[in-house]
Amino acid sequence: MDELALNDYVIIDDFLREDRLNVLQAFFKEHLEAFTKAGIGALNDQMIRSDIRGDFTYWLDRKRDTPLDSIWSLIDETIHIYNRYCYLGLSGYEFHLAHYPTGGHYDKHLDQFNNRNNRTISMIFYLNKNWQKGDGGELEIYQEDGSTLLVEPLEARCVMFKSAVVPHAVLASNKPRYSLTGWLLQQPSKLGQFSLT
Repeated sequence: MDELALNDYVIIDDFLREDRLNVLQAFFKEHLEAFTKAGIGALNDQMIRSDIRGDFTYWLDRKRDTPLDSIWSLIDETIHIYNRYCYLGLSGYEFHLAHYPTGGHYDKHLDQFNNRNNRTISMIFYLNKNWQKGDGGELEIYQEDGSTLLVEPLEARCVMFKSAVVPHAVLASNKPRYSLTGWLLQQPSKLGQFSLT
């Protein structure tokens, strides 16, 4: 919490226990054919812009995706900790699986929409086995002093950052890249991808 408050982001290696990691990786593989081309913009304003964003996504639903119950519990615990120690008033979330094929990238952006501002904390869980330097797909975080930080998408690594204040990009991937990506939300959560209760 202190590191996130100080730097606006935090990187935690080995965040996912092996059992949770295995469940996520297996679920990802089972649903890969159901992924759709990702767009930019919220809901009815969404557009497909392959020049800006080249990934494919599969939006998750807690009621439907019960094999991920251990992941939902981890997200609940994370929300509880943020609310307890940072008083953020988080009340929901939205998550999707993200597949960047070879050459896939995402230009510099903020995880916030012009007509919707309830995304508070962005979370990324990387699911890439044996990722090596040169494989690309790094998360590029733009810092206030003008420098950038490159974060490799290493297996079981988690990155969290303040959605509205941390510009970032995903560099072109040189092989398929996998993650669970989502946002911890403040009210009104019904403006998210799914209504949450």
